[in-house]
Amino acid sequence: MDILYEGGSKKAFFDAICLGSANTYGEIWYHEENDVGYLAFDFYNGAMDTAKCWRLRDAFRAVRHRPTRVIVLSCGMDFWSNGIHLHVIKAAEDPAEEAWKNIDAINDLVQEIITTDSHLVISALLGNAAAGGLIMALAADEIYARHGIVVNPHYKTMGLYGSEYWTYLLPRRVGWNEALAMMENCLPIGAEEAHELLLIDGVIYSDGYDFYRHIAQLAERLSNLPDYEIKLELKAEQRQLDEERKPLSAYRAEELAEMHKCFHDRNHIYPQCGVDFHTARRNFVYGVRPTATPLRLAKHRRSMGDGAL
Repeated sequence: MDILYEGGSKKAFFDAICLGSANTYGEIWYHEENDVGYLAFDFYNGAMDTAKCWRLRDAFRAVRHRPTRVIVLSCGMDFWSNGIHLHVIKAAEDPAEEAWKNIDAINDLVQEIITTDSHLVISALLGNAAAGGLIMALAADEIYARHGIVVNPHYKTMGLYGSEYWTYLLPRRVGWNEALAMMENCLPIGAEEAHELLLIDGVIYSDGYDFYRHIAQLAERLSNLPDYEIKLELKAEQRQLDEERKPLSAYRAEELAEMHKCFHDRNHIYPQCGVDFHTARRNFVYGVRPTATPLRLAKHRRSMGDGAL
């Protein structure tokens, strides 16, 4: 684990996240109090390269061995996570190979969260989340988001099929038809709409420290439930049933087969993107502007017969 925060209270810990008042630079912090472990991460622009995914995975593994009952995964003020790190991939000697390593690493992290049977896990989204970063949040048992944030579950606008077990986690929340619509339509979703769609469990109408104060109350209430042990047992039973129905390894293999095409076939192009992944990534990194606002966002142009996605 990068840092075991030494503050004496949750408030000091949350202030360190929200105000940047930790006494040393770091991207991953941990604090525990009242049977709740708080694992916070704050990666610049929400991007997680291979090494960051490994570090957070190792930190999460360590936290699972602590004598707590609930784990809260939380973020900094700006972003939860946006998934793999496009800039690091662009700078790599072999971008396709680095992209493959990065997606494999974030998959390992998500798998650790999904298969946790020792704790109940909460994802606390103070900032925006997109693509694999949002899917990572869905691996938790309960998900709460701050009002005003935006989530983007889709990948295809970056020329990617997506992984992180989205074909398991997203339908588990919203059903397959709604999950497919989210992935194909590629529209942003506000916190309130996400709650209405059952993508998340609740919206918290507070900012900064107050957001985390509410999260702490929810987490402590969960840890003190009379039927806490029953909830853990039911969670394990459901995971076993899901595994028997279709193993996690099968979801991962199917997703990675599609991602391999995205990384290695320049002719593998989704209409939502218009170019292959490597071109889309380059345009993103260098800030190349699109020629027009995509039609899925520019509703006023739809009646004009514009066919641009």
